[in-house]
Amino acid sequence: MATTTILGIDVGASGTKGAIIDISNGKLLTERLRLPTPKSGKPNDMAETFAELVKLLEWKGPIGCGFPAIVKDGVAFSAANIHKDWIGTNISKLFSKATKQDVYVLNDADAAGLAEVSFGDPKASKGVTLVITIGSGLGSALFVDGKLVPNTEFGHLYLKGQKKVAEAYASSGARKREDLEYDEWGKRLNEFLLHTDRLLSPNHIILGGGISRKFNQFKDQLTSPTPILPAVFENRAGAIGAAMFAKQQVSK
Repeated sequence: MATTTILGIDVGASGTKGAIIDISNGKLLTERLRLPTPKSGKPNDMAETFAELVKLLEWKGPIGCGFPAIVKDGVAFSAANIHKDWIGTNISKLFSKATKQDVYVLNDADAAGLAEVSFGDPKASKGVTLVITIGSGLGSALFVDGKLVPNTEFGHLYLKGQKKVAEAYASSGARKREDLEYDEWGKRLNEFLLHTDRLLSPNHIILGGGISRKFNQFKDQLTSPTPILPAVFENRAGAIGAAMFAKQQVSK
């Protein structure tokens, strides 16, 4: 009988979250546990936290991991919100060694997108769908008829008139740093969404991350002609999609 239960972990700049997932339907089979991501953001420190979370969940078996970086074959090629030492580090090997389990890694926004496109709003699986995860930064995942185009990182685009990347201007982290009201921040997010809409002409845009729970507080500021939907799985999507990715890799 095929295994449908896999541990999914979502590594973020502020927190590392995980749960055991039924990847046949995206349901969490355990409480979603969270440990603070070490302030250093360095590889060895984060590997210790990752291993501690696996231990707390009493898991033995393959692990999926969404990670905040461009990830190719398990290796980090960027480090926007973590320590620069991650660049060139084989995340899969480091986390596998720390946990003594096989760990399969992909970009964190790509992981969240996999969950939303597979188990979220049915419209998301058709045409071009852009998933934007809103947190400390702005993550992105692009899908064409349900197939992932990995590592898009649209949060690092520059917006017209801005001297900093979009995520420094329009992320939830920027909202908190500058103490912005939701309507004021929503206008900034709208600038970013209009920019991506011009570039990609998607059929749907899905907004994810914990702030998707607050969608009604800023939706009136969003003027994109493309339908915009709040994420179904909110901040659970990263762990769900990571588990799904691990299953895909194990099945190859």
